[in-house]
Amino acid sequence: MRAETEATVESIEKSLKLLAQRLDWTTAPHRLEEMNAMIEDGDLWSDPARAQKLMRDRQKLSDAIDTYRRISQELKDNVELIELGEAEGDGEIVADAEASLKAVAETAAQKELEALLNGEADGNDTYLEVHAGAGGTESADWAAMLARMYVRWAESHGYTVELVSETPGEEAGIRSVAYKISGPNAYGWLKSESGVHRLVRISPFDSAARRHTSFSSVWVYPVVDDNIEIDIPDRDIRIDTYRSSGAGGQHVNTTDSAVRITHLPTGIVVTSSMKSQHQNREAAMNALRARLYQLELDRRNAAINAQHDAKGDAGWGNQIRSYVLQPYQMVKDLRTGHETSDTQGVLDGDIDGFMAATLALDVAGKSRAEANAED
Repeated sequence: MRAETEATVESIEKSLKLLAQRLDWTTAPHRLEEMNAMIEDGDLWSDPARAQKLMRDRQKLSDAIDTYRRISQELKDNVELIELGEAEGDGEIVADAEASLKAVAETAAQKELEALLNGEADGNDTYLEVHAGAGGTESADWAAMLARMYVRWAESHGYTVELVSETPGEEAGIRSVAYKISGPNAYGWLKSESGVHRLVRISPFDSAARRHTSFSSVWVYPVVDDNIEIDIPDRDIRIDTYRSSGAGGQHVNTTDSAVRITHLPTGIVVTSSMKSQHQNREAAMNALRARLYQLELDRRNAAINAQHDAKGDAGWGNQIRSYVLQPYQMVKDLRTGHETSDTQGVLDGDIDGFMAATLALDVAGKSRAEANAED
């Protein structure tokens, strides 16, 4: 077997190892049998919420087991074909099996990443907010560039993007924007994007063509579904209505339909300015529930974040990525070291590599490669 093929086999085996760990393979088939037995219970649907959750969990486990078994079988079959082809001197069989192995390796790597999306809310839809930092027009333009990057990324993955609220910049760009992004694992993929993003470039707004540094912050928090209860007493919120600003003409609201909700105990403020007042209130309340749920997730993960901070990593609320357009071109994630010189591709939404690198970090801040080296 050629060295390249051996490396492909080793890559698939490593992916299978991680999948087995995440799945807890020794108990997975038994857990599926238990779920199947519970589904057959005639009293299950007396509690529809519990039944629906069980059905979702059962399907997720079943799909994971099928995926693991399929990849394992395809690895075994193709290795046997290569050995058979080499023994019989049939180069065509070997070439076909090697090509199949490469496809299996790609599938295994993708499933390995998806297996890392096992957090409590990773499968949920998500809210994503972009806020311009200090710096006037320059930072507002950078915020607009970031917003476009995330919309492009979401649309390229078949996700639905809904504009929730937007505050334009005084001369260009945006001061803030909020989207609801809907699709499988939307929160799980985007959660690592929370933090401060730094841009270095020759400013198009500077007549002297000087280099400027701009900052914008990104906040990501999961949409709270019916399985998660977040109780918000009326006494804990203040609701204000106001006239939203827009691009002018028919886009400017002529009534005080925009809604701002302030959560008094935490100081969290959410807004919605894209629909009727009734719809805005509902959208803002949903966003507030999501923010409070994210707050709870952050509390639970405080120990993990402390470990990252202790290692010198950028915390979720600190600078996480640098985008340099001049004097050279480079985008680099400060947590993982992942980088690329394809700045235009990144700004057009090609950020999967950065997300994958962050997901591959374990709770101790080690990459998968580092963890495997210690095994």
